[in-house]
Amino acid sequence: MTDSLIPKVLVTKIGFDGHDRGSRVVAAGLRDAGMEVIYTPPWQEISAVVKLATEEDVDVIGISSLATDHLIVPKLMAALQEAGLADVAVIVGGIVPDEDEKMLLEAGVARVFHPGSSMAAIATCVRDLATDVRSRRAAA
Repeated sequence: MTDSLIPKVLVTKIGFDGHDRGSRVVAAGLRDAGMEVIYTPPWQEISAVVKLATEEDVDVIGISSLATDHLIVPKLMAALQEAGLADVAVIVGGIVPDEDEKMLLEAGVARVFHPGSSMAAIATCVRDLATDVRSRRAAA
């Protein structure tokens, strides 16, 4: 496990959407906020994300979506569960319609950030989620 004060975050894009500007901005912002960030290029398969999350022992996974790739996040949530990673928090950012946001939250996503969300709000949320994840891991 990593230093308890430094959240470890995987920022990635799943599916076929190659628009990665938002995920690069968020990854840099989280690094600037003192977090350890693992960044992947776009077009990741769910199995690759689960493998990397396992290998890197991440606290939080951030998924970026511009062109409906958030619709496959429930499959990611199921894959994380199957891999024994149900404790990893998942956040989604990008263009997510209200009805899709509800579906994501019901699937277990911790939070959805929309365009215009402040980097400070994202960093605070990630730090809080990482603290919760580490507390649950320590209690297990």
